[in-house]
Amino acid sequence: MSNKYNETIAFLKPFLNEQPETGIVLGTGLGGLVKDIQIRHQISYAQIPHFPLSTVESHQGYLIIGTLAGKEVLVMQGRFHYYEGYDMEQITYPIRIMALLGIKKLMISNAAGGLNPDFEIGELMLIHDHINLFPENPLRGHNNPQFGPRFPDMSEPYSFDFIKTAEKFAQTKNMVLQKGVYAGVQGPCLETRAEYKYLRTIGADAVGMSSIPENIVARHMGLTVFAVSVITDKCIPDQLKPLRLEEVLAAAQKAEPNLIQLFHYMVGKLD
Repeated sequence: MSNKYNETIAFLKPFLNEQPETGIVLGTGLGGLVKDIQIRHQISYAQIPHFPLSTVESHQGYLIIGTLAGKEVLVMQGRFHYYEGYDMEQITYPIRIMALLGIKKLMISNAAGGLNPDFEIGELMLIHDHINLFPENPLRGHNNPQFGPRFPDMSEPYSFDFIKTAEKFAQTKNMVLQKGVYAGVQGPCLETRAEYKYLRTIGADAVGMSSIPENIVARHMGLTVFAVSVITDKCIPDQLKPLRLEEVLAAAQKAEPNLIQLFHYMVGKLD
């Protein structure tokens, strides 16, 4: 393993009281979950050796160490995107670090545009599969067998058991919980009408600019993954109108109470 991984691990290990069980990645406007965490340490990415810096306005840029629902968690409050200019190794570096620190489960959230006409703004979508349209794969290049196999299986990129658990919980709370396929694109511009039509044609229910590289690296390292999209806008070609970031953040805030409730339950429930 390269020196940079060892240096990052050596820096972070003294902050851990015990081995973390779950890693969480919080997406656009979804940082409210940290209010439910018993925080022991909140470390700026700028302090962590070899971590990139988040350049997106709505991403805080902290690694949080603490407990949630009685479980030890590592939480990324802000992620990294391909459109920021980072390569795939940089984007997924924190996922590898969390895995090396001992997590076995990764929970991902993101903001996404709804391609499925049955989805409404502010609803949550469980990701049960994805379509990778990024121009680069995070596993491209030399494979480090310490991290995982050369050709990792992707027949179940998102845990079916975790999805069933979430669906049962949502039923008890009368929570609307959609399920669908997430398409990942490089961004940063939003898609054209023709592109939205294309994405829907190839089977996508929602589209965003993150999460898939994180998922691929997590599965490469043997982590079990659970992922949720917040539908922040409707991407129906005949209904398009200009979209502002403020609208995306408002939709994320609308969904945040349900997302927090769901993640809190899932962290406590999953073994």
